[in-house]
Amino acid sequence: MLVDSHCHLDFPDFDAERDEIVARAGAAGVGVMVTISTRVRKFDQIRAIAETYDNVWCSVGTHPHNAGEETDITTADLVRLAEYEKVVAIGEAGLDYFYDKAPREAQAEGLRRHIAAARETGLPLVIHSRDADEDMARILTEETEKGAFPALLHCFSSGRDLALTGIDLGLYVSFSGILTFKRSDDLRAIAAELPADRLLVETDAPYLAPQPWRGKRNEPAYVAHTNKVLAEARGVSEDEMARQTTENFFRLFSRVKRPAG
Repeated sequence: MLVDSHCHLDFPDFDAERDEIVARAGAAGVGVMVTISTRVRKFDQIRAIAETYDNVWCSVGTHPHNAGEETDITTADLVRLAEYEKVVAIGEAGLDYFYDKAPREAQAEGLRRHIAAARETGLPLVIHSRDADEDMARILTEETEKGAFPALLHCFSSGRDLALTGIDLGLYVSFSGILTFKRSDDLRAIAAELPADRLLVETDAPYLAPQPWRGKRNEPAYVAHTNKVLAEARGVSEDEMARQTTENFFRLFSRVKRPAG
């Protein structure tokens, strides 16, 4: 079984055929999907999708792009919404200095609120980090000194130093279709170096479709191709890589119930 630890099934790209997309994922061996929140104010839509499908779970949180819109969302709000049975993670939250769609101060403050919610609930924090390696490493280190919290660096495309800092702090690292791109040799080298028990795979669908679908709409079924390239980078079989990343997922996302059978 494979797991897509990060997708966005609430996005308009999937409105016309959500049932078919979930079915195709199952046919491709994807037993579990986590649809990730980008705005707390749209949490009801996310939760409704998760409650529609037995094998879909969700998170609650504010994407750094939207951090300026949701400065009033408190840690207590996140903790309260995380009580819903199908919520299995906090976020995604983090820092994005590539697009800089929200003030950096608002991004950092939002990240710290989400970290506090992860610490309080015990649910993993889904971390978005782009072009912000130094600040991300600093904040994660400072916050871990206040008390450990479960987390993963999602859709990892940052530098080796941030990956190793994350590992040292007890975090997991998740790879998306970017890993399959022709110019991702450095990223594949990082993936080959990290401990096997800290790796996950994801799609970040509808974005970042892996080869051979690059440039087209992504969907959870395609996580199998990222798993294949990750296996090749690490010199193991696809089945072994699927087994390892799935075990890692259930260890981190401990609220998710394993599918029967």
